[in-house]
Amino acid sequence: MAVGVEARIAQLREQIRHHDYLYYALDTPEIPDEEYDRLFRELKGLEAEHPELVVADSPTQRVGAEPLAIFAQVRHLEPMLSLANARNEEELAAWHARTWRFLEQAGEDMETTVFVVEPKIDGLAISLRYEEGRLVAGATRGNGVVGEDVTQNLRTIPSIPLLLRPGGVTPAVMEVRGEVYLPLTAFERLNEARVAAGETTFANPRNAAAGSLRQLDPRVTALRPLALWCYGLGRVEGVEFETHWQALEWLRLRGFRVNPFIQRVKGLSALVQSCRTWEQRRSSLEYDIDGVVIKVDNRRLQQVLGSVAHDPRWAVAYKFAPSTAQTRIRRIGINIGRTGVLTPYAELDPVEVGGVSVSRATLHNEEDIRRKDLRVGDTVIVQRAGDVIPQVVAPLTDLRTGGETVFVMPGHCPACGTEVVRAQDEVAVRCPNPHCPARLMESLKHFVSRGAMDIEGLGDRLVERLFTLGLVHDPADLYHLTAGDLLELKGFKGQLAGKVVGAIASSRERGFARVLYAVGIPHVGGQTAGVLVRHYPSLGQLAAAGTEDISRIEGIGPVIGRAVYDFLREPRNRDLLQRLAAAGLKMAAEVSETEGLDVEPAAPQTVSGKTFVLTGTLPTLSREQAAALIERHGGRVTGSVSRKTDFVVVGEAAGTKLSKAKELGVPLLEEAGLLALLRGAKPA
Repeated sequence: MAVGVEARIAQLREQIRHHDYLYYALDTPEIPDEEYDRLFRELKGLEAEHPELVVADSPTQRVGAEPLAIFAQVRHLEPMLSLANARNEEELAAWHARTWRFLEQAGEDMETTVFVVEPKIDGLAISLRYEEGRLVAGATRGNGVVGEDVTQNLRTIPSIPLLLRPGGVTPAVMEVRGEVYLPLTAFERLNEARVAAGETTFANPRNAAAGSLRQLDPRVTALRPLALWCYGLGRVEGVEFETHWQALEWLRLRGFRVNPFIQRVKGLSALVQSCRTWEQRRSSLEYDIDGVVIKVDNRRLQQVLGSVAHDPRWAVAYKFAPSTAQTRIRRIGINIGRTGVLTPYAELDPVEVGGVSVSRATLHNEEDIRRKDLRVGDTVIVQRAGDVIPQVVAPLTDLRTGGETVFVMPGHCPACGTEVVRAQDEVAVRCPNPHCPARLMESLKHFVSRGAMDIEGLGDRLVERLFTLGLVHDPADLYHLTAGDLLELKGFKGQLAGKVVGAIASSRERGFARVLYAVGIPHVGGQTAGVLVRHYPSLGQLAAAGTEDISRIEGIGPVIGRAVYDFLREPRNRDLLQRLAAAGLKMAAEVSETEGLDVEPAAPQTVSGKTFVLTGTLPTLSREQAAALIERHGGRVTGSVSRKTDFVVVGEAAGTKLSKAKELGVPLLEEAGLLALLRGAKPA
């Protein structure tokens, strides 16, 4: 073996670790994703050719362990203490006074005492143990003394370094404490996918994170976009810190994600103001927090203060009031999705929750309604999960009058009257009628959506109008629409009609993988479509494949294999695909589609290398849609404003990100300016 190969592998590992640190810990990537993927593919290829050079802490080895039969128990080297709570400003003041008195009695100067204020992430607390700079074990908090060994699952999380970055003394043994969480957008997508698959949904991001981390199969965990914020250290051998703040900065330098909004303050008034700021900021964050943690910064003073039972005197958790409100369920309605799943929802007496008027909330499925014992007419507690998703938490049974009615899932589809079905292994109830008008309309909405054919200007309302008026019955009909058809609709003008027709025509250039995803094969998302196209680069090849052949593809499995096989043999689906092909859509992959798993089509890289932050509600685009457009044109979307941010996209009710942008002089864009920039024009 040439020495050059070993040196190149070492170089690639170091480069990838460096870029992982910039991306996950500092949120300041230096290279585009395509270049990172190229480096990773090269390393993976070299390691495949030279398996004797593979090491456990290589970036390619995050996933690979066999499923576990059960989690082993792990004893923490240093206990993970719980925290006393302060539920309001009065209780915070009382904690501050107690701390002051205790330090004064110990002869310490309380007036100079510095506090660190950190967001209290609503996730799952974990402990990572490193030996000589290498991750060797990871465990849940458990009872604070003993937790569950989830090392293999933690290794799948990209923001957890397998090997410490160089930087001074490396401890012989070190425990890093942090919180594993699921970003809010990822939580929404996960629940949407579970509903479509007929699975029970997660109640909140914390449950989703915990469920993801406690999978016996690490490959399942790897599919969930978990992340980590580090907040401290347990036992450390060989390195000492005077302050907690120093420890956090050291962790950041050694490769860990430390929240950039953590503050140091002095005095009770500053503490109160910091808590208020965080409570106002929580709705603009990309993760869920339920309060802040306040710690005495000086580690010597922490030792002086000590602990009471299992609670340290030097720290307290200031808990926010939950974003909940009380209202009444007027009725329970049914939504029908494109796969036929009937999803109940609650129509509510309008109520303000977390500053937003809420009149509707998802109920997920019949089992969830039964478990919570929700009834029409109930007075209920409504919560915005993660300050984003309205959900009914529980009924107030003491307020029942006897006039409430128990909800019964309809035996027939409300849209077409077809008898509903429920698979033996599913909680979801489905309408099996492929001609159901509700299913057809939702299929149309999916087909034109961002992740599918991405037809600009064809929003849900327009799709509904076109379908209701009989102008469009299925996706193939879209490609026969004329500007004249649209001009017959009230409110349409010539310029707008021309743009919509032009956007429909442009969608013919989307790749085969996008078409395959857009037609709505059950269980086939964008990434899965990319995997299928990589192995079967034409519709003819895919249609000729058997169930077992498809199922054997890594990442597919028997459920998806059967779904693909059955879909392509349904006469109605075959007819649709033939008509789409006749309309000029691509039914065979281009070279770029078979080189990797990226199913996004090429787009002009008009904002390549630029970093964007989104804040507020945009006029027509959701944040998800705006972020996707930016990324497709070469840009990157982050959650926080810094001096390295190129643009902040501002919508209605913009939050603290707008203030930060103005403070730093970061250019501001409205939606129109963003779209102009993506087209290659200069924003107004």
